[in-house]
Amino acid sequence: MTEKASLNEDEDGAWLTENQSQSQMALSPADANEAGDGDRPAWDSKIQYVLAQVGFSVGLGNVWRFPYLCHQNGGGAFMLLYVFLLAVVGVPLFFMELAAGQSIRQGSIGVWKHISPKLAGIGYSSCLVCFYVALYYNVIIAWSLFYMGNSFQYPLPWENCPIDEATNDTVRECAESSATSYFWFRKALNITNSIEESGEFNSVMTGCLLAAWSIVSLAMIKGIKSSAKVMYFSSVFPYVVLFIFLIRGVTLDGAIEGITYMFYPRLEIWGSMQVWRQAATQVFFALGLGYGSVIAYSSYNPVQNNCHRDALMVSAINFMTSVLASLVVFVILGFRAKNIAKDCVAENIGLLSNMWIQGDQHGWPRFNVSEPTSVSVSDYREWYGQYGASMGLNVTDCNLEEEMKKGVEGTGLAFIAFTEVMALFPASPFWSALFFLMLLNLGMSTMFGTMQGILTPLMDNFQLLGRHRTLLTVCSCALGFLLGLLFTQRSGNYFVAMFDDYSATLPLVIVVIFETISVSWVYGTDRFLDDIEDMLKWRPPVVYKYLWKYVCLLAMIGLLAASLLRMVFKGPTYTAWNESTASEMTLEYPGWALAMIVLLIVFASLPVPIGYIYSTLQNRRLLGADPVEGDGKEINRDLYVKCSSIEQLDFNSHQATTEEDAVCPRTTFLPVGSEHYHLLPQQEDEEEDGEEQDTGV
Repeated sequence: MTEKASLNEDEDGAWLTENQSQSQMALSPADANEAGDGDRPAWDSKIQYVLAQVGFSVGLGNVWRFPYLCHQNGGGAFMLLYVFLLAVVGVPLFFMELAAGQSIRQGSIGVWKHISPKLAGIGYSSCLVCFYVALYYNVIIAWSLFYMGNSFQYPLPWENCPIDEATNDTVRECAESSATSYFWFRKALNITNSIEESGEFNSVMTGCLLAAWSIVSLAMIKGIKSSAKVMYFSSVFPYVVLFIFLIRGVTLDGAIEGITYMFYPRLEIWGSMQVWRQAATQVFFALGLGYGSVIAYSSYNPVQNNCHRDALMVSAINFMTSVLASLVVFVILGFRAKNIAKDCVAENIGLLSNMWIQGDQHGWPRFNVSEPTSVSVSDYREWYGQYGASMGLNVTDCNLEEEMKKGVEGTGLAFIAFTEVMALFPASPFWSALFFLMLLNLGMSTMFGTMQGILTPLMDNFQLLGRHRTLLTVCSCALGFLLGLLFTQRSGNYFVAMFDDYSATLPLVIVVIFETISVSWVYGTDRFLDDIEDMLKWRPPVVYKYLWKYVCLLAMIGLLAASLLRMVFKGPTYTAWNESTASEMTLEYPGWALAMIVLLIVFASLPVPIGYIYSTLQNRRLLGADPVEGDGKEINRDLYVKCSSIEQLDFNSHQATTEEDAVCPRTTFLPVGSEHYHLLPQQEDEEEDGEEQDTGV
C-alpha cells in the first residue's frame, strides 16, 4: 500500500483543519477503543444488524410505489432499467455510506466532520430531512392503526355504502364514488375540498398519531438495544404476510392476467427521460441514501465487518422484496380488474337481454343472455370485436387491459384498491387485519431507522445529549407528535402529500451529491479504498473509484437537474377530493403553500453552505489570532502530535525504530478534541540538553 502524504506536504489538505490528519479515515479496533469507542453500543449479532438495515430500506415505498412505477412504465422493461441503475449508482453509494460509518464509527454529522469540519453541514442536513420524513411517515402509520382497528368487525365498515337517515337512501357521495373511497375520504380523513380549507382537528386520527409516536418512543428508548429486539418481528413479519397474500392471490381469477401485465416488457419506455428520472429516484429512496440512518446503523458494527458483502446483500434483498410486493399487488389488481370486467359484461348482457332478436346474422351472441353472470369476459370480447361497433347501443368493450392500466399508487393503493379487494375475500376481517398489520410493521421498521438517523449523530456530537439518551428520545418523539398535529386536521392529507413530494427529494439529492464529492474529491477515492482495505483485509475492485468519482456524481447531478426542471415547468400540484362531485381533481398549490415548499427545501439544504462558511471563518479567526498564549510562549501547530513519542514528528522523513513509534506505525486520525494534544518542547532545546524528553497524550 502506498504511503499517504501528510497534511503539510499536500496542498489538497487545505480542505482539512490544522488539527486533523488527512492520512487515514479508518481506525483499528485498538485505536477505536482508545478513542473512546469502547462504551459505544454494538449489535448483539450480525442478524440484528442485517434485519435493521433491511427493515429501514424496505418500507412502504416497496409495496405501493415500486409496483405502480412498473405498472406505468413498461413492466419488465422498467425492472431491467431499475436493476441497471441499482448496480451502477445505488450499490456503490450504499457501500460508500456503509464503509464511512463503519470506519469512523460516528453518525452522519461526525462522519463528514471527521473528513473536514467544513463538511459538517452535510450531517445536519441529513438530520433535518430525517425529521421531515419522520413527521409525515408516522401519520401514515397512524392511518394503518386506524384501519387495523376497524378491521375487527364483520362486515367491514368500507364494504357497503351507508344509508342517509334523512332520505333513507344511499349517501350520495358514496353512491357516486365507491364504498372504499367514501370510507377513506369521509370517515377516515373527513377531508376538505382543498388545502386552503383547514377544518378542525380529526380527533380519532390525533389519537392514532399519539399511539404511533408512543410505540416509536418505547421501542427506541434504550437505543439499538431495544429497537433491535423489535426488529426481529417488524422486519420479518411483512415477508410472512407477503408470501401468504401471494399464495392466496395466485388462486384468484385474474391473477395470471395481472402477472402477465406486470412482466410484459415495453422497451420503448427506455427512450423517455421521465422514466429514467423515476427509476433513479426509486433506487435512491429504496436504499435510504442520504438519510444518515445507513451510516448510523453501520457505525455500531465491528471495524472488521465485511460491509461490501452487506451492501450487495441488502441491495439484493431490497430489490427482491420489491419484486415480491409487485407480484402480490399485480395478482390483487388482476383479480380486481377481472371482477370489474365481469360486472361490465353482466351489465351489457342485461341490455342485450331486453332485445328479442336472436341469431348471429344480426350480430347477436349465441350465448345465454338470460344468465349474464355465466358469460365469460373472453367470449364477450370476442363477440364485441366482431359486432359490437355496429350495435348502436350503449354497449361497451369491457376491456380487461384498460382496467389494469388504471394504476393506483400510495394511499390510493393501500387504503382504497386493496381494501376493496379484501372485502371480496371470505373471512375478510382476517385478511384486512393481516394486511394493515403488515403495513404497520413496514412503517415501524423504517421509522426506527429514520429516528436513528436523527438521534445517533446528535448523541455522538453533543456529550450532554449522549448522557441523556432516554430523555432525548422521549423529547424528540413528543416534539414529533406536536408538529405532526399539522397532518391530523381535515386538510392534513394534503400536507402529507406536500412533505412526501417536496420536503425530502431535492435536499436528499443535494446531500448525497456533497457526500460523493467529499469522499471522491476531498478525501480521495484511493485513500478511501486504502482505508476499506485496512478494514476488510482485501481491496475492493478499482471500478468503485470511477463509479464514485464520475458515474454516481453525474447521475445525482442529473437527477437534481431533472427534478428542478420538472418542478419549475410543471409546477407543484396536488390531488384533492371534491365532495360535491365525489371525485378527485388536480389543483395548484396556493401562494402560501408554494412559499412553504420553498422554505422546506431551503431549510434542509442550508446547513451545507452554513457549515462550510462557519468553519472557514473559524479557521481565519484562529490564523489571524495573536500566536501567544498564557506566559508568552508561542504556539507552533506543527508541534501538535497524536502519539506519545517525539519521533512521530519526523515520521514521514525517517523510519521509526522505538517501541513508542510502533504504537502508531502509521498516522491515524483519532476522534478527539484539541484539548488532548500536548505541546512538545522545541527540538533545538532538547539537542542542547543532550537528552530526550517524553511527553504523553
